[in-house]
Amino acid sequence: MRFLSRRLILPNDLNYANSLFGGRALAWIDEEAAIYAICQLETNCLVTKHIGAINFESPAQQGDVVEFGLSTKAVGKTSITITCMMRNKVTKKTICLADDIVFVQVDPDTKKPIPHGKTLASLTDNF
Repeated sequence: MRFLSRRLILPNDLNYANSLFGGRALAWIDEEAAIYAICQLETNCLVTKHIGAINFESPAQQGDVVEFGLSTKAVGKTSITITCMMRNKVTKKTICLADDIVFVQVDPDTKKPIPHGKTLASLTDNF
């Protein structure tokens, strides 16, 4: 798993308990995974189809720097499945792990799934 980007937790990212709001974490994970999938498949005509198990393991506080690790889990005919881990940059403690994030390539006009022509073996470090 490669850790590719970072974010600083700001006051607007917090919940009532002054820790990172789960919804904000999930939005960041979806965005980071989408960028990773776009780079892997070399197209931005992707939609999020599914996000599987999500485990919040430790809190993050204002001022923490979090980083996102991403890896390709599987590649289908029209899809790519990603795993994303968000962890504290300093302590390396996992904050959230989202497994089985599936993106599907779609035709820009019809929005129907279309083959992307990639295989797991053909993917390179396109990020």
